[in-house]
Amino acid sequence: MASVPSLASSVNQRVADALASALPDAGASDPLLRRSDRADFQANGILALAKKAKANPRELATTVVEAIDSAGLIQEIEVSGPGFLNITITDKAIVETLAARAADDRLGVPLAAKPGTTVIDYAQPNVAKEMHVGHLRSAVIGAAMVEILEFTGEKVVRRHHIGDWGTQFGMLIQYLLEHPHELDHKAEDGAEVAEVSGEEAMSNLNRLYKASRALFDSDEEFKTRARARVVDLQAGEPETLALWQRFVDESKIYFYSVFDKLDMDIQDPDVIGESGYNDMLVETCKLLEDSGVAVRSNGALCVFFDDVKGPDGNPTPLIVQKSDGGFGYAATDLSAIRDRVGGLGATTLLYVVDARQSLHFKMVFETARRAGWLNEDTKAVQLAFGTVLGKDGKPFKTREGETVRLVDLLDEAIDRAAAVVREKAKDLSEAEITERAEQVGIGAVKYADLSTSASRDYKFDLDQMVSLTGDTSVYIQYAYARGKSILRKADEAGGRKPVAHPELELAPAERALGLHLDHFGELLAEAAAEYAPHKVAAYLYQLSSLFTTFYSECPVIKPEPELTVGENRLFLCDLTARTLSKGMSLLGIRTPEKL
Repeated sequence: MASVPSLASSVNQRVADALASALPDAGASDPLLRRSDRADFQANGILALAKKAKANPRELATTVVEAIDSAGLIQEIEVSGPGFLNITITDKAIVETLAARAADDRLGVPLAAKPGTTVIDYAQPNVAKEMHVGHLRSAVIGAAMVEILEFTGEKVVRRHHIGDWGTQFGMLIQYLLEHPHELDHKAEDGAEVAEVSGEEAMSNLNRLYKASRALFDSDEEFKTRARARVVDLQAGEPETLALWQRFVDESKIYFYSVFDKLDMDIQDPDVIGESGYNDMLVETCKLLEDSGVAVRSNGALCVFFDDVKGPDGNPTPLIVQKSDGGFGYAATDLSAIRDRVGGLGATTLLYVVDARQSLHFKMVFETARRAGWLNEDTKAVQLAFGTVLGKDGKPFKTREGETVRLVDLLDEAIDRAAAVVREKAKDLSEAEITERAEQVGIGAVKYADLSTSASRDYKFDLDQMVSLTGDTSVYIQYAYARGKSILRKADEAGGRKPVAHPELELAPAERALGLHLDHFGELLAEAAAEYAPHKVAAYLYQLSSLFTTFYSECPVIKPEPELTVGENRLFLCDLTARTLSKGMSLLGIRTPEKL
């Protein structure tokens, strides 16, 4: 079905047409339309246009008002102050537009006019290492942006750039070679275990890492063998690669168990780690050196920048290849750009990476531009995120000062949510309470992250996250469940159905809810263009608040309103519930029908 023009875009077009009619020589003019507390919308563009045309702004505003086609859309226009237009929409136009949205599976949200291909680099854990709270934001923000961009029509390619290469693997592989059964999974009776949990896999990896590190630090001969094993790994020696692959496979069991708990879908083909670009590293360096983008400095291959200097005032280069011939992160990241642009046809590269790596990516992107791998048709963007803090505003740590394990954090959120669900549950079985607790707890963690602008730090406060009041996912989930409950009760009471009635006059709470519902498509376009999932969260919270006011002030079932009024209010309930559900799904959060 065709997309539905929003009321704002329709009003904007009519005001723009009137401006062109009043001042034909001025060319296309922006009415600068926005929502207003004085009317439904306010147009502020006349003041600047009058100044440009050397005209009296109030007189120009009056002329524009006379030229506006208000038929079927605008109820009233008032000239205010130095030429502002306060515009009120007809109730009929609001309901008719919402009815058109309700008739569409996409709620009337348009697809992007010129969709491209975005490769999103997010959720980047490290092989043989436990995921901690620092891995949360990349995964949650990246997954939300995947959903938002795909819904707008963008082709999205997921990439999980896991840390699966480096010198530490020499130590791990050598130890496993000398202790070949350390990654085996055995039952108490010694039999092979067919299926391994993520916790068991991580326990194995942790044990092996600690043992190999202790030996590496205490035994010089082992240290020598481990370093030689790194050379074998980089050379692609078959036995070494096979043992390396065991670490990768064992780690994936663990990764996927954590992502599953986070209710995120991670597919194996999307996991392309640092090792995936090994074959390109030499060629990348050659291309950079041959083009003059990179130069040799003290034996290392470097790229220099006029605006990047160290504390001593000397230029700080991006080191692509070290003086000993080894490759750094820059070589891998630049090779990944070549692959994603040349091989995947990316028009946008989106990196959901910690803000503390901003300088590195700034230099990598500039290097890629100088080399011609990024240009006017292909851009790279870092969606930089801040740090997760504890309640005290300091980096989130355990009482012992250790980094908080991500699994422990998620389990605690589910436990807290279970208490909230159990307190509210009236007709839920124990199995349903358990299921809802997972949906509410994981949703609470995700929403707390996504409701904060990515660039800002935020405090991790589970008590606040699972609260039924305030800006939380639980509040939104509860609003959705309330809407579905109202619809069920109406059907059970007398079979009343949601039906739009444009002929009715709307109460203030109905108008406010309707106008906000109509803004959904424009909001999603804005969030996609700015890579700002927090704007979706803010929209959904406001929608839930408006819905709460609506069902408090406008009886839907009891006391029973007139038939058409009741049907229209059920229609608003239904469209609100659908919009909440769709919006929350774009954030990766479930909306249970009963809470």
